[in-house]
Amino acid sequence: MPNKKFLRRNTNEYLKLGKKRKKIQKWRRPRGRDNKMRLKTKGHPSVVKVGYKQNKLHRGKIHGKELKIIRTISDLNEINGKTLQLGKIGRRNKITIAKVAIEKNAKFINFDPEKFVTDNSKENEPLKKVPKDENKHSKTKENENKVGERKWIY
Repeated sequence: MPNKKFLRRNTNEYLKLGKKRKKIQKWRRPRGRDNKMRLKTKGHPSVVKVGYKQNKLHRGKIHGKELKIIRTISDLNEINGKTLQLGKIGRRNKITIAKVAIEKNAKFINFDPEKFVTDNSKENEPLKKVPKDENKHSKTKENENKVGERKWIY
């Protein structure tokens, strides 16, 4: 059974255990006296045990290819026949890696370099200065008096 998802009991019932929040859902071994998962009763989720491990040939691979996490530009030089995944990096490094990846025609699992470069090219343009209208934001004596007044209703 490859890629079987094992989850803690009641993850679909409580927010703190991961209801509507997939990142929080994780495995914890059931330890209760009458816990139906621990007793392995029919109709309850399965428990981690020997035999669920993947075959050595397929372990740690995605679509039959090795996974390579890219964190620097030098990591892109060693991409022959590997599935690429972008690691946690900042925007500036991500832009440079995206440009190199477009040249090398590299494809990522979790990142689209062409879309990323086109989206950030708009943000990197210099901002145009808008002329200020001095009369628009200036406070007059009338406005200042209105701000300080309060009306009490009894």
